[in-house]
Amino acid sequence: MAEDRRELAAWLRLTLTPGIGGEARRNLLKSFGLPSAIYDAGPRPLAAVIDPGLVEHLLAHDCGAAIEAALAWAEQAGNRLLTLADADYPQSLLSADDPPLLLYVKGDPARLRQPMLAMVGSRNATAQGLRDAEAFARTLGEAGLTIVSGLALGIDAAAHRGALESPAGTVAVIGTGADRLYPASNEALARRIAEQGVVLGEFPLGTPALATNFPRRNRIIAGLSLGCLVVEAAPRSGSLITARLAADSGREVFAIPGSIHSPLSRGCHQLIRQGAKLVESAQDVLEELRWQPAPGTTARGKPKTRTGDVVEEQVLAAMGDAPCALDALATRCGLTPAALLAMLLPMELEGRIAQLPGGLYQKLH
Repeated sequence: MAEDRRELAAWLRLTLTPGIGGEARRNLLKSFGLPSAIYDAGPRPLAAVIDPGLVEHLLAHDCGAAIEAALAWAEQAGNRLLTLADADYPQSLLSADDPPLLLYVKGDPARLRQPMLAMVGSRNATAQGLRDAEAFARTLGEAGLTIVSGLALGIDAAAHRGALESPAGTVAVIGTGADRLYPASNEALARRIAEQGVVLGEFPLGTPALATNFPRRNRIIAGLSLGCLVVEAAPRSGSLITARLAADSGREVFAIPGSIHSPLSRGCHQLIRQGAKLVESAQDVLEELRWQPAPGTTARGKPKTRTGDVVEEQVLAAMGDAPCALDALATRCGLTPAALLAMLLPMELEGRIAQLPGGLYQKLH
């Protein structure tokens, strides 16, 4: 255990020393192996690998207090430090151009071995966008895809909430220190995610919310995932950075279209023009990924035992083959319009029904 702690302290020292960039750190690891070997090597061998001007700083910088604080944090229940050499480190990140050397993890690291899909979008989302994000995340989670997002307000938070209602759960990648969750309004949500999934980040403890850190956070979201689904985004949205990073890494990119009059649709439309898959239902995502639903789910990604399935079948039967107005359908089913609408949205996302102009609904065959 003492040796493990010494090695972990060396990983922390390497990541906590400022002024040493990612490329320099990776070159050192390639040349010397584990971080402890870097610090045991001495100045001359190090100067053959990195700029000699950095060597003295690397060896002399005192970050002992920060190392001890991080080690103490990792000893708390539910917390974990994962290094590149750890068996629980996410394998999908190893192929990234700039994989984090160390991750601060709250929750169960086993979740990081599950297949994931990124869901991102605007912080200032519309009500429809929030409903779409939550419903898509729930359905995709029921199909066995863990949803990864950035814990931001708006679409991110809605995606996390929807995913928490599914067995696959969710992963939140943060752009602050693991002891400084941001935004504060999502703190309760973050606690739920840590209990049922994972909250992780690469930034040292105490790191505040800095604008420059969030694009770096986005590369982890993209790197963890099989693909990236953008729900709503303005043309200059950070969500488009995540989508671009996903595309550059060979991941699939999906976008939900919207009104040509909505600024929050323009980013999605831009992605679609650039080759992103236009999706109207969660089934579109599953088909494009050639996803085989997890055992115990149907091909549509719905658990066979999900409560309410019988009622949904009754709604479809009451709808018939012709377009039907919401109020008329509610009367046929004996439901309030609000309760019926809550059922229709997931069914629409799953490709079972379509909403037509004039507030009409039609069953799809």
